[in-house]
Amino acid sequence: MSSASSVNNSDGKEAALFEQQLSKIGEVRAALGQLSGKAALYCSDASIARYLVARNWDVKKATKMLKKTLKWRSEYKPDEIRWDEIANEAATGKIYRTDYFDKSGRSILVMRPGVQNTKKAKGQIRYLVYCMENAILNLPHDQSQMVWLIDFAGFNLSHISLHVTKLTADVLQGHYPERLGVAILYNAPKFFESFWKIASPILEPKTFNKVKFVYPDRPETNKIMEDLFNMEQLESAFGGKNQATFNINDYAARMREDDTKMPLFWSPENSALASEPYVMVNKDKAQEGSSGLKSEENGSEKREETDTESENREETESESERGETDAVSGKMEETDAVSGKREETEAVSDKRGETDTESEKGKDAATSSNGVELTSLPGEGKGITSAD
Repeated sequence: MSSASSVNNSDGKEAALFEQQLSKIGEVRAALGQLSGKAALYCSDASIARYLVARNWDVKKATKMLKKTLKWRSEYKPDEIRWDEIANEAATGKIYRTDYFDKSGRSILVMRPGVQNTKKAKGQIRYLVYCMENAILNLPHDQSQMVWLIDFAGFNLSHISLHVTKLTADVLQGHYPERLGVAILYNAPKFFESFWKIASPILEPKTFNKVKFVYPDRPETNKIMEDLFNMEQLESAFGGKNQATFNINDYAARMREDDTKMPLFWSPENSALASEPYVMVNKDKAQEGSSGLKSEENGSEKREETDTESENREETESESERGETDAVSGKMEETDAVSGKREETEAVSDKRGETDTESEKGKDAATSSNGVELTSLPGEGKGITSAD
């Protein structure tokens, strides 16, 4: 077969796949029925496609997911949150949108959990939703995703909350599907590995694969930053050359200005929002999304089954949050304690190995007879590498 024939055949298959996907978008739209107001604006072809991609192009599952989001948006009213309502959450710069984009033109949300300044999960999630809506408001017309840059400077065990992590995953995966392009976890401390093992099952495979760990002392991970960002614009905290730091007064002025744009963005006059077309990014991704990978389906179904539980968790108070945090901290402290004991034992063993006397051999034998068993911890000694 000639190269020209191969190209034509490939183009034909891609065109057929695109038509099939447009047909599925139409099926979801028909299943939603007549929409009006903001719901009609929200359900553009591009928006419906994001839900289909999240559910591997399963019309029934995507429709169910989208209906839940429409209900959530009508009750939670994320587009009506304003700066003055959440300004106290923003005071330390724990989440903010940068005034520059990545190389692909995506909005960037910087997150600094080490400067967490509030205790109520409800307020923290509401501020996250405000930031998500603001990031979407400022996306270029040809871009639909954002980047999360998570800085672990100052992060310690007191900042860990499995409860808030679950709520964050529920909001991101349930109501903002395919909005996250990549999440960079920058210079995460060693103890975070234990928490990550506990928390990562919360994430769906699609989301998990977007998480990249970067460490300033590992050149192979630093390349991720160079590939994604203009280093002249990137803040020095992430290895860039920009010395600017977060200023709450300047940021408040930017957000208040953006607040004035939000009503127009969601008005019927904004026909561009409602008519945002679906564009197949590339054939390989589209085929991957249509393949119905079992692991991703299982992850999606598992999250759907816990929707009610997640909504209930959102109403729990800080007492339960502290309980979960203590449990996670306890597990990590146990891990550290065992590691410490093993290191001490290994140090003693090294000393014994240096001196080859009969009495020391006797001590070794006594230690063995006492039944002391040292087991390796899962993943110990291995740093977290980026998830491809």
